[in-house]
Amino acid sequence: MDVPLAHLDRPFDYLVPAELDAEAVAGVRVKVRFAGQLVNGWLLERVEQSDHPRLAYLEKVVSPVPVLAPEIARLARAVADRYAGSLADVLRLAVPPRHARVEKDLGSAAPPADPAAASPAADTAPAGATTTTPAGPTTASAGHSLDAATAGAAPVDPRGWRDYPAGPGFLRALTEGRAPRAVWSALPGEDWADRYADVVAATVAGGRGALIVVADARDLDRLDAALTGTLGPDRHVCLSAALGPSRRYRAFLAARRGEKPVVIGTRAAMFAPVDRLGLVAIWDDGDDLHAEQRAPYPHAREVLLTRAQLGGAAALVGGYARTAEAQLLVETGWAREVVADRATVRARTPSIAPSGDDPQLARDPGAATARLPSLAWTTARDTLRADAPVLVQVPRRGYLPSVACADCRTPARCPHCAGPLALPSAAGMPACRWCGRVAAAYACPECGGRRLRASVTGARRTAEELGRAFPGVPVRTSGREEVLTAVPAGAGLVIATPGAEPVAEGGYGAVLLLDSWALLTRADLRAGEEALRRWLAAAALARPGSAGGRVVVVADGALAPVQALLRWDAAWFAARELAERRELGFPPAVKMASVTGPAEAVADLLAGARLPDGAEVLGPVPADEGRERMLVRVPRARAAALAEALHAAAGQRSARKAADPVRLQVDPLSLF
Repeated sequence: MDVPLAHLDRPFDYLVPAELDAEAVAGVRVKVRFAGQLVNGWLLERVEQSDHPRLAYLEKVVSPVPVLAPEIARLARAVADRYAGSLADVLRLAVPPRHARVEKDLGSAAPPADPAAASPAADTAPAGATTTTPAGPTTASAGHSLDAATAGAAPVDPRGWRDYPAGPGFLRALTEGRAPRAVWSALPGEDWADRYADVVAATVAGGRGALIVVADARDLDRLDAALTGTLGPDRHVCLSAALGPSRRYRAFLAARRGEKPVVIGTRAAMFAPVDRLGLVAIWDDGDDLHAEQRAPYPHAREVLLTRAQLGGAAALVGGYARTAEAQLLVETGWAREVVADRATVRARTPSIAPSGDDPQLARDPGAATARLPSLAWTTARDTLRADAPVLVQVPRRGYLPSVACADCRTPARCPHCAGPLALPSAAGMPACRWCGRVAAAYACPECGGRRLRASVTGARRTAEELGRAFPGVPVRTSGREEVLTAVPAGAGLVIATPGAEPVAEGGYGAVLLLDSWALLTRADLRAGEEALRRWLAAAALARPGSAGGRVVVVADGALAPVQALLRWDAAWFAARELAERRELGFPPAVKMASVTGPAEAVADLLAGARLPDGAEVLGPVPADEGRERMLVRVPRARAAALAEALHAAAGQRSARKAADPVRLQVDPLSLF
């Protein structure tokens, strides 16, 4: 039942009346009476008998379309168990809301039958409805799209993967119908969308379907174009929450009916049904957009890997950078790394230099504190003179997102809520970033000063300063307000925030990575990993060093993330990061769960939880809105026991109608 109560997270048996027998098939939406109310639910299974002597009747079949595929129901149960959540919460993420007009337009063609549905495993397909009349008609297979795709499929060209010694073998295994698992480190300048189109084509040629998840709409558009060029038009489905209710539901039903062999999308697509699933893939798994913000907060990478494990499908985790989680897959032998040899890496990498190493400091002593040291300035000047574009990556958006008193340097805070003040423009009034109030008459509470200075410089102010430094050169910005997809070749400055860097025709002549301290000094377990991920994504857009491509990172060259960037060795940094986390007892070397809420509620839940042996309870630490957070750490072997214990404790609280909610997160992205 679609009820968000942990103690009701189990299937319930209902009788199916004879008049609903034909429509009441596994996977349809239904309404049932529970506790005197009509509630929504999902019909999981039809069986002949029930262990319960007295049963109520099913009230209504909301729609005859079986939108919940049996393999997605099994996956949802596994994800709920892994994340200490409920099946109802996961199904709300897995199946988009119904759109009756779309169903009417498409008719009621049967979806493909699930071969495992006839004899589901006891621990993954619990009973959902029982009837004394014969079960409804068996649905017929609708795998025609894959059959048609395979019949005319041309041999897959592995040339794009020949720079990676294990690449052609990976494609060959997909074409042969096997299930290889790989962690791919992309070379700089690599057209990752084309390479993913190659692996999808190989999977389809082997008679199976594919599912690919990317972080945002811009990556989705790029992959959409690559697949259209490789497979042809109208051969895949795009799923994204940004499509809107009608278009999203139409695309979902097309995937559910097996009309297209390939599904791509943002994290909303991680549960998409795919006929004869043979490959799951994710690009840039370190992007925090892959983490779902709704309970039970699953990560797209983990959902896809669970699908590969349950369904015997191939898996591909790719990116310019590598997360510690992906490194763990390699070190445990679950996946094999697909990387280029060092000679190829050196040939494809731009010339990369830090501004804070000893030789640069000897030439420019001010480089240690300058926002745009002489190395970065001369690199930009020379590149523009060579009629090539320059990309400048700035971590903060806006104009001056943080200001301070110009006299005593005290951070400027809102007089009403104590939030940080920011300047929206050169002539704008300071305004609070939290409550939005304008502080036109601001006076420093320490010295009474009224003049403000920049503490943090945003992308718009950077564009303004560089425009003055290089008059006559076109200056473009790409960020939250407007994200550019591509820029032309020729002299020009592009100021972009991380993740919004447009592709330049022929590649950038230079890439400047400014304000590295803003990324490296964050109080976050993943600060170094995230900084390297953003730097590599920007540097990958530069031309090779042999073609004059240069990258300048304004940072100390001795820092580990900077060293990994200089050598273009994300695997080395990921192995180092994983080793440090293993030594310190941090994820993914261990399993960790956070329990967040009012102090009394958190203590109540943990007191009722039967935590596994060896569990460590850490905290409390302050959280937002006056709440506190406790962390529970266990070895990876006891991860399932931890999730089960926390879910059971949450069920006890919901059963007695505890007032204060508690947020449970297994493997949260942020621990502090």
